[in-house]
Amino acid sequence: MIERYSRPEMAALWTEEAKYAAWAEVEVLATTAQVELGVVPAADLEVIRAAPIPPVARIRELERSRDHEILAFLAAYTETMPQDSARWVHHGMTSYDLVDTALGHTLARSCRLLLTATRELLAVLVERALEHWDTPCIARTHGIHAEPTSFGQKLAGHAFAVHRSLGRLEAAGKAVSVGTISGPVGTYASISPYVEEFVCSRLGLGVEPVPTQVVARDRHAQLLAALAASGAVVEHFALEMRLLQRTEVAEVEEARTSAYQGSSAMPHKRNPTTSERLCGLARLLRANAHAAYENVALWHERDLAHSSVERIILPDSLIAAHYQVTAAAELARGLRVSPERMRSNIDTTRGLVYSSAVYVDLVEQGADREAAYRLVQRAATEAWQNDSALADALRAHGVTVAEGQLAPERFLANRTHLKTRLETLAEELRDHVDL
Repeated sequence: MIERYSRPEMAALWTEEAKYAAWAEVEVLATTAQVELGVVPAADLEVIRAAPIPPVARIRELERSRDHEILAFLAAYTETMPQDSARWVHHGMTSYDLVDTALGHTLARSCRLLLTATRELLAVLVERALEHWDTPCIARTHGIHAEPTSFGQKLAGHAFAVHRSLGRLEAAGKAVSVGTISGPVGTYASISPYVEEFVCSRLGLGVEPVPTQVVARDRHAQLLAALAASGAVVEHFALEMRLLQRTEVAEVEEARTSAYQGSSAMPHKRNPTTSERLCGLARLLRANAHAAYENVALWHERDLAHSSVERIILPDSLIAAHYQVTAAAELARGLRVSPERMRSNIDTTRGLVYSSAVYVDLVEQGADREAAYRLVQRAATEAWQNDSALADALRAHGVTVAEGQLAPERFLANRTHLKTRLETLAEELRDHVDL
């Protein structure tokens, strides 16, 4: 992933240097287990443990003469060791014992970072939802004014969507946090199962229950699917913020710095660029999820068709998802909300958005349901066409509405149970995030 859409803590896990450091860690742990089994002398383990991680440039140099990255790494890693010690490195292992176990370790750490960031986004949304729980705004269906709601309830809906994302990410993180050290085609013919158990336990990983030399790729597809779903959830929030920032709506605005310039030609422009960026990254995450599903079906016990794809989609997706979630939290935290503009927009149609309340009242007073609907609909149509108030149009049809009957607060009075759910979620989050 390009630096523009990376956070350093996530990007650091996916550098070439970090990959080879993880490979070396797996090799040291595997040799440690072999010492405990009595296969490798303890003195050789100390030599292997003390060996430096080879520079990327040296591995690339050796790869040109081997056309095999793992063999190039092993050659670079062991070239400073005495031969008697070097011969025990990678003993009984095959290439993907190293690659997939180290990958599981990196994926586990990446998922932990992403989960932390997702909880922080959730906490911000919950906090701001509670802040604006009783801030009236207009709800829109099909893009058209519907009835009053509150801005807090809007944000609460997005918060619970992020909460569902959190559950999917937790399950997917567990699915990919596995390794396998089972030798060629996964039969343990050349290595004891104890080595696998030891290494994976030390790295905090599970093991592939029946390996085929590689970790099953449906695990990675599950993760990429969870990232795509998380991306879509963030996109939904960001799209709502984009729509609410339109000039004719102007109910919210992204935080701006003094350096902000929205257009190279039009000095007045204040564009929703952060929200747009979040929507764009969701498209990338969805595309990469498709590629991950293509990687699930490998020939027989394994092939290498997945490798080139994973080198791109795994780091790019995790880095992009982490950036997207952290940027969304910043957007939500700094969002400028205009209750006055929200109230003004409610009043734009001069009471039309209260038509359902009038209709319900007429039915409860004994009117026929269909007749009441048609009466209110005629009055609403006349009010719209004549640019008059709904109350005036109703009066012309013999219907008088009491003062305060047509007010947004009427639509917000029956939501105590919704707020209780939000407050319960806030309480659960306090164990993980400072609210």
